[in-house]
Amino acid sequence: MTPPDHTRHPGKSPSGLSARRSSLRRRVAALGLAAGVATAGTVLVTQVQAAAVQGSLPAGTQLYRDPNSQVVKWAAANPGDSRQPVISAKIASQPQAVWFSTYSPSTVTADVSKVTSAAAAAGQVPVLVSYAIPNRDCGGASAGGAPDLASYDNWARGFAAGLGSGPSIVILEPDSIALTTCLNSQQLNDRYASLSRAGATIHAAAPQAKVYMDGGHSTWNSASEQANRLRSAGVLNNADGFYTNVSNFNTTSSEVSYDKAILSALGNPSHLHAVVDTSRNGNGPAGGGAWCDPSGRSLGNYPTVNTGDAAIDAFLWVKPPGEADGCAGKAGTFLPDVAYALAVNAPNPPTTPPPTTPPPSSPPPTNPAGACAVSYKISSSWAGGFNADVTVKNSGSAAINGWTLKWTFPNDQKVVSAWNATATQSGNAVTVTNLGYNGSLPAGGSTSFGFQGSSGSSNSAPTGFTLNGTACTAS
Repeated sequence: MTPPDHTRHPGKSPSGLSARRSSLRRRVAALGLAAGVATAGTVLVTQVQAAAVQGSLPAGTQLYRDPNSQVVKWAAANPGDSRQPVISAKIASQPQAVWFSTYSPSTVTADVSKVTSAAAAAGQVPVLVSYAIPNRDCGGASAGGAPDLASYDNWARGFAAGLGSGPSIVILEPDSIALTTCLNSQQLNDRYASLSRAGATIHAAAPQAKVYMDGGHSTWNSASEQANRLRSAGVLNNADGFYTNVSNFNTTSSEVSYDKAILSALGNPSHLHAVVDTSRNGNGPAGGGAWCDPSGRSLGNYPTVNTGDAAIDAFLWVKPPGEADGCAGKAGTFLPDVAYALAVNAPNPPTTPPPTTPPPSSPPPTNPAGACAVSYKISSSWAGGFNADVTVKNSGSAAINGWTLKWTFPNDQKVVSAWNATATQSGNAVTVTNLGYNGSLPAGGSTSFGFQGSSGSSNSAPTGFTLNGTACTAS
């Protein structure tokens, strides 16, 4: 699929003068934290392990990392590039939204199901962007979508049917509520009604889906105006909240304040919360209101549902970092120079130290009541290297709190870098330990991590998997 061009928002600068602000500048998917907030020039990336205050998404929720994203594929194909280690560690390792912006009613259910099924198998929650509303972008650079609202309603039913029974996060139609200048009053009412129907359709088809509607951003419509629009679009009855700052650069602190002002204008309903796109807001907006691939920007808060604020369900990377706005390259194209510039001065992703090795007299933790299963799959490979995805399942009857997975490589493979876990290697023996947020495995529960490895002439699957000293079956 070909990504749409970026959208330009008619926003307002701090001086009140009209400015051209971009919010979307996004790409179409191939199929398709801080316990606080960041201020301009600063990124807070400390992962909250047990937030005292939690939104409606369960603490410790693992967001889906798409192994087929542009940045993951680039990192896998360019192991010798000097920019690769930084891009791989700070961007490719992180969960990002999957976009569905091609009007494809015959395939949308299967397209969505492919993502949600993969996420469910990995024990993760996908973030999916529905972007097919008619008269999208008011006929501007990102024009497209369904031909009419009846067709959109049908497409929305197909989208909802692919979500499945597991949890998911739906970013419903960016710009559809904040950007309406091209619609007359009847067209506006019809759009609002269609968005409300879409939210209801998703909830009916996928009860565990969280639906968030378009909240614009903090330098666009006023909070009271945006609240009125959201109310008209059915946010109180057919959504779980709203999102702001999609593809924009406003600081997390500005967006959180704006989001709380919208919630207040809506009457602070207990079931509504907000999510913030923090993919590029680490240094705040560019000077002069520059919006199209501006220099000097940085990654913002790493994706997490542990925001430490009951009003904010998540910090998400809705706009995939490194994908062009349309000035540095064609909109939606992954550009390593842009990705590297965002990542090079950003802090590393939050981690916690691996568990300390117990003294010799203390036996390692075990799961005496059961067993374990490991799925080891090579997701991509190239001459001399590969990426692998590993899912660990606690098949026993007792919960595991803190896990260590070990295996032995049969050839000369080496772990280069890992995400969602900490990996070390001695000879052919590999030891992988959980991070703070994914250390608890209930009976029957699973978790996933991935790594990039190097290999010689042979790359056979490893053997001898053990989880906390218990032998595992492998697939």
